[in-house]
Order: sequence, then structure tokens, then C-alpha cells
Amino acid sequence: MAKASSIPAKMTVIAIPEPGGPRALKPEQRDVPRPGEGEILIRVRAAGVNRPDVQQRKGLYPPPPGASDLPGLEVAGEVAAVGAGVKRWHGGDQVTALTPGGGYAEYVAVHESNALPLPAGYTFTEAAALPENYFTVWHNLFQRGGLKAGETVLVHGGSSGIGTTAIQLASAFGAHVVTTAGSAEKCAACVKLGAERAVNYKEEDFVAAVKNATDGKGADVILDMVGGDYVMRNYHAAAVDGRIVQIGTQAGAVASADFARLMVKRLTHTGSTLRPRSVEFKGEIAAALEAQVWPLLATRRIAPVMDMIFPLTEAWRAHERMEEGEHIGKIMLDVGE
Repeated sequence: MAKASSIPAKMTVIAIPEPGGPRALKPEQRDVPRPGEGEILIRVRAAGVNRPDVQQRKGLYPPPPGASDLPGLEVAGEVAAVGAGVKRWHGGDQVTALTPGGGYAEYVAVHESNALPLPAGYTFTEAAALPENYFTVWHNLFQRGGLKAGETVLVHGGSSGIGTTAIQLASAFGAHVVTTAGSAEKCAACVKLGAERAVNYKEEDFVAAVKNATDGKGADVILDMVGGDYVMRNYHAAAVDGRIVQIGTQAGAVASADFARLMVKRLTHTGSTLRPRSVEFKGEIAAALEAQVWPLLATRRIAPVMDMIFPLTEAWRAHERMEEGEHIGKIMLDVGE
């Protein structure tokens, strides 16, 4: 266990004093948190940037009760200290972890069950790109969506962090992947990752493309973070007994739906958000990932797709990059030595 004297009293964080654009992100000095019962304190070396961070910065996605007001849902680094009752981790262990907030900082406290070891050979930056996307995709695609080998999945936003993860995981577990993306370059990247068909949604109708790719059957599972008018289009693109899993509403949270089509095709339309879920629930996902996905990461059969890395104090540039929409894969923050 790290000596208390080696842990500073203060740390640099990126806060949101007032909601706004990317420049609303401001460096501040705050007290280093102390790990509570069952928690570990991580000296953060890298942190991931995700769409919920952008929404929080805009004032549209408040942190859940009891969570840090700082953005940042995933980190990687070394265990600096452990709280009472911690069994698995010790000072100096290298971990990556899912956090309910607080990742844009030099230190963060998380429950030990929400941390995982770095896959063999991974840098801190690569490891920090894993938790938010892999927890989200595993739960929604395989647990809620029930995706099985041999089925066809439609992944919207295939070039995003979620999308690149979903394409790789679905392919690795034997599913056929159709995806949507907004440019020829992004479509090519999706095919390289394992998608059998990538649809440029700006030029093609994804419903027709899915039907064509499945001989008219449609997609067994659809992973959607768009919402809005995609809701009814997903109903048209889905196969009989298809499962649609909603994980975002970038085009709007309110939409019209023809429930007659849902009933006739026996569709299941479900959805979830990860951040407010309990520590215990996230710990169960972590255990499943370590058993079934971490071995694939260690062999590089699957791996995070990296876009750009920015210094912690320039987090606003990372948010600009995400809002420009040109990224392919993960945008990351380097928190330093």
C-alpha cells in the first residue's frame, strides 16, 4: 500500500463551473479523495472521453446522486491506496476502472469491484479506452439484446467508441454485423474491424441495406444511440422477433412509433443507461468481461480503436474533437506521469 506521504493533498481536475461549450471545462485544484469502504484510490494516468461527458458539460446529463460532479467515466492508472475491506487490489497494482464520474482528475476513488487489471501488453491510454464502451456494449448487446452466434446485428454509429467496440465483440462471438457511419472513410474503418456491410447513412437507406444483406429477413438485434426518426426505421429494419436496444437519443428522445408493426413482428424495444446503476451491478459486468472478453483483448483479437490523445488540461480540445464528429474510435486524455 502506498504511503500516505506519497499522495499529495491537492490534485488538478477538470471541472464544469458553468454549463456551456467546450471552453466551459476549466482546470481546478481540489482535495485528493480518500478511498472509502471497499474502494481503491487510483493515480490516474489516462482517462477516456465519452458522449455523456459532453452532455454533462452542456448541463443536460447531471451526475447521479452521490457521484462526483467532475466528468470522466473511465480511467486507467496505479492503485495509490486502498480503503477498509478491499481484498483484491494492493498499492502499485495497474488497473482500469469504470467510474460514476470524476475521471478527469489526477486521482479518483472507485469501488474495487468496478476495476479490472490492464490486459497484457496494454498501455494506460489503451486500457482507459475500455471500461465505458465494453461495459455498455456487453450489457446491452449480449445481456439485454441476447445476441447469439449466427444472428445479424445492426450497429448504428459504427465509427464511434461504442460502435467500434460493438463491431469487434459481435464479430468475435460469431454474429454478422451491419453498421452505419457517416463517410466512406468511416465505413471502410468499420469493415476493417469486422463489419460485413457498412452503410453510409448520408447516401443510402440503412433499412434497404439491412434487408438486402439478410435476404429480406432483417436484423435480429439493433444497437441504437440515435433515437428520433430512427425508431420507426429500426422497426422496419428489424427481423421478426427482433430486439432493439436503445442506448442513446442523439436525434431526440421523443418519437412517434407504429405499435402495430411492433406487435406484428413481435419486436422487443428495450434500453438502458449505465451510469446510475449500482456498484454491484457494474461489478457483475466487470466479472463477466474479465472471464469472457479480457482474454480476447490480451491476444489483440479485439482492441480499442484510438483516435486522438489530448493533455488533461486541454480537455476542451477533446470535446471539440468529439463534437466535430470526425473521430474514428476513442478520444483520450493523458493525465501524465
